[in-house]
Amino acid sequence: MGSDHGRFPADHEGPIRDAATGAFEIAARPVTNDDFAIFADATDLTTIAQTDGWSFVFGGLLPDDFPPTRGVVGAEWWRAVEGADWRHPYGPHSTLEGLGDHPVVHVSWDEATAYAAWVGGRLPSETEWERAARGGLNEAVYPWGDELTPNGEHRCNIWQGEFPADNTLEDGFLGTSPVGTYPPNEFGLFDVAGNVWEWCADDFMDRPNHKVIRGGSYLCHDSYCNRYRVGARSSNTFDTSTGNMGFRVAFSSA
Repeated sequence: MGSDHGRFPADHEGPIRDAATGAFEIAARPVTNDDFAIFADATDLTTIAQTDGWSFVFGGLLPDDFPPTRGVVGAEWWRAVEGADWRHPYGPHSTLEGLGDHPVVHVSWDEATAYAAWVGGRLPSETEWERAARGGLNEAVYPWGDELTPNGEHRCNIWQGEFPADNTLEDGFLGTSPVGTYPPNEFGLFDVAGNVWEWCADDFMDRPNHKVIRGGSYLCHDSYCNRYRVGARSSNTFDTSTGNMGFRVAFSSA
């Protein structure tokens, strides 16, 4: 588990170490908008983003004439957009039309945990997530091996070009992609690199209220965040929602 990449020491990826899990099952795909809609409608869920009236959206996904919004200092590509939530992923002007099979976003850790419990599961531990994501390829850089684009083939939805100003869209997507667009790993798991960050059950080190997220997202780029590597990790606060964080469900085996 982990890596000796060393570029992000605060992430504590290393050292490479032996790790063990019990038997478990894990969903082949992240939870989609269609999946989450069934849950939200059945439970009358109101998410934090809906209650607060805003969430974080990547500025490059907003229309050119979108009204001015607050940004994040040091990460100005993130915009605090009023009216953004899981049903309106880019703001109040947007809908889920055509996005039913895309991963749900703008969902906090608590909401992901609630969905998992509703379907009889839970969020995976970080160790479970990495074991599953590796697909049996111990110490490989990516879920499919050590080359990012084997034979020139894109295997995940990440940023190409110059971040954050120019995405050349070589993989075909600016935002999220339909789950299962790219081939699965050897365990049959899709989208464990790129597309959306995935919440895990674990606390992140000793940082209060921070939970582990894994897998990277469509905004990851080698220039600043090549955390689509299978040994990479990051975190966010449990009550945060953004346009690039989702989750998948795990189940404890009997």
